[in-house]
Amino acid sequence: MTFYWGNSVSSMQTEGGWNEGGKSLSVYDIVKPAENRSDWHFANDNYHNYKEDFALMKQLGMNMYRFQISWSRVVKDGDGEFNEEGIAYYNQFINDLLAEGIEPMICLYHFDMPFALAEKYNGFLSKNVVDAFVRYGAKMIDCFSDRVKYWITFNEQNLYSQPLAFTIAGYLKGDKTTDELYQIENNVMIAHARVCNYLHAHSDAKIGGMLAYAESYPATCRPEDILAARKWDEFINFNLLDAFAKGRYSHEVLHYVKEHHIDMRFTEEEKQILAEHKEDYLCFSYYASSTINAQKIPEGTCPNYYAEKGGQENPYIPTTEWKWQIDPYGFRDVMNKMYQRYQLPVFPIENGIGVQEEWDGVHEIQDDYRISYHREHIRQMQKAMEEDGVEVLGYLGWGLIDILSSQGDMRKRYGVVYVNRTNHDLKDMKRVPKKSFYWLQKVIASNGKDLD
Repeated sequence: MTFYWGNSVSSMQTEGGWNEGGKSLSVYDIVKPAENRSDWHFANDNYHNYKEDFALMKQLGMNMYRFQISWSRVVKDGDGEFNEEGIAYYNQFINDLLAEGIEPMICLYHFDMPFALAEKYNGFLSKNVVDAFVRYGAKMIDCFSDRVKYWITFNEQNLYSQPLAFTIAGYLKGDKTTDELYQIENNVMIAHARVCNYLHAHSDAKIGGMLAYAESYPATCRPEDILAARKWDEFINFNLLDAFAKGRYSHEVLHYVKEHHIDMRFTEEEKQILAEHKEDYLCFSYYASSTINAQKIPEGTCPNYYAEKGGQENPYIPTTEWKWQIDPYGFRDVMNKMYQRYQLPVFPIENGIGVQEEWDGVHEIQDDYRISYHREHIRQMQKAMEEDGVEVLGYLGWGLIDILSSQGDMRKRYGVVYVNRTNHDLKDMKRVPKKSFYWLQKVIASNGKDLD
């Protein structure tokens, strides 16, 4: 069985070409630059020059590339006419990727709501947007599932169970109530289930749900901290995983919804759709772990807000300059929590470390810290496979060719290849392999055996 080594990106962080090829506006296209934020208009200019990056991926030895289709590029204003020029772009993109011997994985949504749907409907707060998304997803499946055999719908879907949902779901106005949070969470899940059902009915491709899984420890051995960390895991992670793997939400979460009179607008028809849908694997991103201190959480706080209210630094593990805590053991534990409970193959499709780096124009960037990060995470993944019996499909790094961060900040670099641009100066965008590139090339060539 092939083990996949590869890279993941989003469209707005890589493509550019924001107003070309018939593309309509997304919510990212109207964001203004700031001191530590670029606009999203150029990114890495992959819209014009993706073949250069494909060649680097082939040189690295990658055999999978997870990329995102821009909804706004292929559907006018999200629910209008299909843009044949945009569809033709991705058609050629996929063919060129396959020509390099790299398996494509498609993600359908990575936070970039078509601006017209955000303005008209407030994004995924509306079931009209669910319908528009399913229409878009079905069309992409019709166009590409003959060649693309691995799919995900939503990047890091459990983020729609957290306050960040109001930033990434196309929500532009409102009071950000708990009712609305649960409505967004449910709408996104039903959109996912409907696309899963369509894909399985119309192709032999595979699809899986994805969550952002940050291992969350109790801050101390106080029983209150242990309870808070468990409830956070249940409401944010296991609730979604239950929906993916069992076709129903967590009993504890539904009990909370009922007892607290939360209106999540979960219909009987939607319950049936959720129950009928199937997953082929479970995907997740993993970067760091966190801790939860119950003493910081106000009494009566909904568990979906526990990390926001009660999160604190773990003194036993290192922390990056961006306040992300490096924890390879958490990576292994997450894989076990997913696989041992649900018995579906697991697929880590984002993993990496963001660091501020500058290139002097001459010398190779000596990013030993990145080598160390990936080495230790791969080792723990291998232990999960060999010692714990976890079935793992592959290992995809995040942004292995430098891209804009999720906040639009080019200072935060994840790549094993440096891209010569800053937030406000595009320079020449030259691609320059770092020391970690040649290390990872060796790792992939040995299928993970040579980690030195």
